[in-house]
Amino acid sequence: MAVESNFSREKNELTIKVRGRFDFGKHQEFRDAYERQSTPTASVVIDLQGATYLDSSALGMLLLLRDHQGGDQSRISVINTSTDVRKILAISNFNKLFEIS
Repeated sequence: MAVESNFSREKNELTIKVRGRFDFGKHQEFRDAYERQSTPTASVVIDLQGATYLDSSALGMLLLLRDHQGGDQSRISVINTSTDVRKILAISNFNKLFEIS
């Protein structure tokens, strides 16, 4: 699978790993990764270490996740970003909506 999720009960945290191209082709897989959780999670970590590409539909998917998690009250981190991905997120002002590293 190109999108994997893992829930940590101890941290009440969902980690979603995206590999390959993070584009519209991953929309349903990405959405399923957080919607299939039976209980709400305190925080979500998006691990992009294996992501080779990110486009505007991926940005939209991140915004949908943010809304699903409670908007301004959500705790979402985007980690292991490449320099290029970090640039895209910064240009889009996503550093104001998500914790990015």
